[in-house]
Formats: sequence, C-alpha cells, structure tokens
Amino acid sequence: MSTLYPPNLQPAALDARASLLIGGQWREATHTLTLLDPSSGQALTQVARGGAAEIDAAVQAAQAALVDERPEAWGRWSAAERGRLLQAIGRAVAEHAPTLAHLEAQDVGKPLQQGLADALALARYLEFYGGAADKVSGETLPVARDLTAFTLREPHGVTGHIVPWNYPMQIIGRSVGAALAMGNACVLKPAEQACLTALAFAHLAQAAGLPPGALNVVTGLGEEAGAALTAHPGVAHLSFTGSVAVGRAVQRAAAEHTIPVTLELGGKSPQIVFADADLDAALPVLLQAGLQNAGQTCSASSRILVQAAVFDEVARRMAEGYRALRVGPALSRPDVGPLVSAEQQAAVLRCIDVAGPAQVLAQCSLPADLPAGGFYVPPTLLAGLPPEHVLAQEEIFGPVQLLLPFEDEAEAVRIANGTPYGLVAGVWTRDISRAMRLTHKLHCGQVFINNYGAGGGVELPFGGVKASGHGREKGFEALYGFSRTKTVALRHG
Repeated sequence: MSTLYPPNLQPAALDARASLLIGGQWREATHTLTLLDPSSGQALTQVARGGAAEIDAAVQAAQAALVDERPEAWGRWSAAERGRLLQAIGRAVAEHAPTLAHLEAQDVGKPLQQGLADALALARYLEFYGGAADKVSGETLPVARDLTAFTLREPHGVTGHIVPWNYPMQIIGRSVGAALAMGNACVLKPAEQACLTALAFAHLAQAAGLPPGALNVVTGLGEEAGAALTAHPGVAHLSFTGSVAVGRAVQRAAAEHTIPVTLELGGKSPQIVFADADLDAALPVLLQAGLQNAGQTCSASSRILVQAAVFDEVARRMAEGYRALRVGPALSRPDVGPLVSAEQQAAVLRCIDVAGPAQVLAQCSLPADLPAGGFYVPPTLLAGLPPEHVLAQEEIFGPVQLLLPFEDEAEAVRIANGTPYGLVAGVWTRDISRAMRLTHKLHCGQVFINNYGAGGGVELPFGGVKASGHGREKGFEALYGFSRTKTVALRHG
C-alpha cells in the first residue's frame, strides 16, 4: 500500500479495502475488486465490492442526515455554512493535488500533468459552489395586491451520483459539489476502474468537517451497486455520466420512481475549420482537444471538419503533430498515456482496423520499451472516410481523430449536425457573422468560437442534446438542477 500513496496522505488513512463510507463510518465489504494499473496492466490494489445491501444502507444514512433534528446534522446547516465547508474542502484538495494526481495516474493511466489539472479543477468546483451556495434564491411574483407569492429553492433530498472512470475528480466536483451546496445528501458510486481519488476526496471531506451521512461512497460494479442505486426508491435525483446504453437504463430506472435525472452521455464533437481561420492558433488546440486523456473524453474533438481550400495544409500539419507525440506510462508525463483497460484498448484498436491502412494519414509510433502489459494504442489520424461512416458517427473514445473536408457553410453544418450526438462544437473563423450564424444552427449544448474548452470552465453550463443527454452541469445551472422550486402564495387581505 505504501507505494500507492505519497507521504502527504498516509496509507493508514486510505485503506482502499475499507472503501465503503456509510453514515460517516468506513466499512469493509465481504467481497473485493482488484484495480489494475493501465500503464503496466499489473494489479494495483483492492477496493470493496459493495452491492444492493450497501447501497441501501448508504441511502438510509443519507436520509437520516437530512431528517436528524440535532443542530449539527447536515439537514440543519444553513447555505452559508455549507458554502464555507465546501470551500474548506476545496482548499484541502488543492493542498493535496499532487497526491490526487499521483493516484489518478496509477488508477486510470492519466498522464500526471493531466491528473494535476483535474485535481485543481476539483478544488475550483468546490470553491465556486462554496461561494454560490448562499446566492441561489427564489423570487417574488406580482399576482395581486392582497396576495404575496414567492418561490423557494429546496434540495431534492438524497441524490445518487454515478461517476465514470475518465474524469472522476472533475465530475465529482461538478455533481457532488453542486448537490452538497444545495443541501442534498449524496450517495456516490465511482466507476469500478477508478475509485482511488473518489475515496481520497471523501477522506479529505471528512477531515474538513463534513458531517456523517452528507456524503456516502459505495465502490462496486455497475451492474450491482450502480443498478441498485438507480433503482432505489429512496433516491430523489440521479446524476449519471457514461454511455448512451447505460444512460437509457438509468433513465428507465428513474422513471419507475418518477424522479429527475441528469444525463451526460458523450458526443462526437466537431471542430469546424474555415479557410480564413488562424491555423497557427487552431492546430495546437485541435490536437490537444482530441488527444487529452488519450481521447477518452466525452467532448473530445474527434471530428475535424476542414474547408477544402486549406484541407491539405491542415492535414499536413496535423500529421506532423501526430508523429511528434510521445506515448508512455502515466507517471512519465507523456503526451498520451494508456487507455483505462484492456477492453477499451481492444475496442479502439478494432476501430482503427475498421478504417483500414489506406485511411491512416498519420500514426504515432509506440516506443519499444513500453511495459508489455500496458493498455496502449498508437494515436492515429484518419482521413478519406465519408461523414456517414460508422467511425464518423459513433464515439471511438480513444486517441483517434478524423479529418473531413467540406466546401461551404451549409455543408459544414450538415456534417456537424449529422450524428446522433450533440454535446460540443468548435468554430474557427475570422468572420464573426459566420460564427454567430453557426452558433444558432449547430445542434449542441456548447459552442466555442476560436477556442475550445473541451467542456469549458467551471462557470459554463455543460450538457448535451439528442443522444448526448439532457440537463446541465457546471455553473449556476447545476445548482438549479440539484434543487426544486416550491411556490408559496399568501393571502393577506
């Protein structure tokens, strides 16, 4: 265990096997899961394999935290008190950011520098939602002289959070952070491939003073713990980030209890590069936005639409960028690390095979000294596939990008909107009128003009349309989503 945790978070405080936090107590489960290091394919540690019984206990603990009448209970805290606590947790996260980055690198194969950025983003989410907690208010409604009407913003109650393996820290920040700010009590189920930073976060939250039951963490398999959480009648709101197929199952489970659900289900996000674009500014962003986290990003710019007049230049320069990439183990700070699992590696390699060698415009060579068991895929740039091809329609979720040519604005919009998804889009042009026209025509939740945030900052509402899901996270929109409106009408004569 000592190799997992650097000194500023001691192993004794992070026994990964005791990975069930329920009602403020850490528990061990009868069964365990083995986590693998994607950089080597070797066993890393074990975590508890919770199931329906543990989920039920966690939901009950969250409910108890909300109805407990003692002044120190979570349900009695004021918005200002909740905000101060979240900011304190954020400071602790920032202090331990190198440790969290180290855990993330070993757990999911994310390059160390990207893990550090995620840890600091988690701290920023907590800072933002801590500052916003006491600034979400209702409104008065002018109805009649003898009637005063107003609205209140109240928490849903117990909220369930199913967090994926690609960005566990960021998604904990944007969902759990917002839910706690609004006074909900949370049950968190991390992905079975990515538990360590979720557990470390829970330890830091406890140490900062989060009361028992406000946050409960159950590690385990999706088909066991995850399914039990989505089906539990005591959960009042669900937040899920993951695949379309599982998201639909989550929504069906939520419908059984008629509860709201926030779904973020991925995308096939286009970058649209016009001939008048500043290519020196655009090309480094296009490369990074497609290959960050080895392309395992829901808002990755996996499709690059390039106007015909500059297609050859963009293709040449992108190919040069691919050939210069460095692939390696996560702790070596590579440009591109391994994929999260052998299953994900095999799926992405199949996609490259489907494209065929004739469509490979450039491919980064894998170093000969990579660990033999690591889940590596050579970053690959494809061209020559039609927009209707399956690889231009469906998520690959790996270090693969497609170049697609277009002639004019109308064709660019048709190709950009021509997939089942609608999460994020980027537009590169010096023509602001054109950029604004496309902003209104693109079917997606975010549009970036002459920049690309791959989801954007903490302040920017994030979510999709069509198969990319519904509901919004980040910014004040997330606070509205994690609360419900109550209308009060007082007749006073």
